Amino acid sequence: MGVTPRGLDIVCVGFAEWDTELWTNQHHLMARLAPHNRVLFVESLGLRRPTASGRDLRRIARRLVTGLRPPRRVASPHGGEVRVVSPLVLPFHGSAAVRRINGVVLPALVRRAMRRAFTGSRGRRVLWAYVPQADLLLDAVEPDIVLYHCVDDIAAQDGVDAPSFRAAEARILDRADLVLASAPSLAERLRPHTRRLLFAPNVADTALFATARDDGPEDPALAHLPHPRIVFTGAIAAKKLDLELLTGLAHARPDWSIVLVGPVGLGDTSTDVRDLEALPNVHLPGPRTYAGLPAVLRAADAALIPYRRSPLTDAVFPMKVYEYLAAGLPVVATPLPSISAVREITVAADARATVEALEEVLARDDEQRRDARSAAAAAHSWDARLEEITGALEEITDAHQEAS
Repeated sequence: MGVTPRGLDIVCVGFAEWDTELWTNQHHLMARLAPHNRVLFVESLGLRRPTASGRDLRRIARRLVTGLRPPRRVASPHGGEVRVVSPLVLPFHGSAAVRRINGVVLPALVRRAMRRAFTGSRGRRVLWAYVPQADLLLDAVEPDIVLYHCVDDIAAQDGVDAPSFRAAEARILDRADLVLASAPSLAERLRPHTRRLLFAPNVADTALFATARDDGPEDPALAHLPHPRIVFTGAIAAKKLDLELLTGLAHARPDWSIVLVGPVGLGDTSTDVRDLEALPNVHLPGPRTYAGLPAVLRAADAALIPYRRSPLTDAVFPMKVYEYLAAGLPVVATPLPSISAVREITVAADARATVEALEEVLARDDEQRRDARSAAAAAHSWDARLEEITGALEEITDAHQEAS
């Protein structure tokens, strides 16, 4: 276990629900901070305009029920607990009137939640913002440290009001003591506007995924499929995945098993996978728990990161990079700028190149190469990342004390 922050009162403003089908950076870090800090997680502020899809309508209905409730206690798998509040906010951040309403309602709800979550003596208080609209909470939280954690170019997503997002980002950057950026393009864009930036690509629970190298059960959905088994894990969403590439790959190698493990349409309700589902060698077994993913990768012969190129994906460093590598798998990915420096990944831009790259990595793969990939990935763990963050927070605290 590496060095982690201790004794902090953290108000984390996320961009997802706590109980989402797929955990991201915000969930993994807050769950690991929970044993030694008090963590209040503020669920998504609804940055994307809602649609009439069933998923969005269910989410709105849930917020209407939970939006005024006190924070709930959620046990962290690493010990301790996270307090989770579901704020009742209006998801139309481009409207000045809506911003005024949210600017009154949101701080009031979070103040009430803080009184319940942070009873007793006051620790150093951190506003940990995954979205810049957390600037609405600066006066309510009264943070000792403001941390802006940028893991996506959210303004590039469909349905997000980009001008209001960028304006909020400028305001939070003006107050931020520390900015974390997960992709080179994000770091390049944010560095001129902040006093202290830490380039922090997404990492993985490398110890968990390294268990895929051990003898054990294979996921039942893959165990009886023909080899080679080519696997993708994550959200099956058209805004990120190159569905045409996947269809072309399946057509080109009908004897290969293409397995896409994850929820369909998460984050993009327009996703249409009917063409993929019609192919006999494409399998969509649905999502798995995080703890269940090593069994999926244990059954795989190679892994894919088939993202389509766009301003959104050019700023993404997929968490699955080090999950796949920790499991020892050969990885073929489309040419995302963020992962160009990861030597263990083979790049292929389209279906034909992906077929050729997979044939090559499958032909030369062996246990020695798998062990080497897993060993190299071990340095990119959540514990290592928390140790870096701890060092940065201590430097900020020292600088504040010297200035006071």
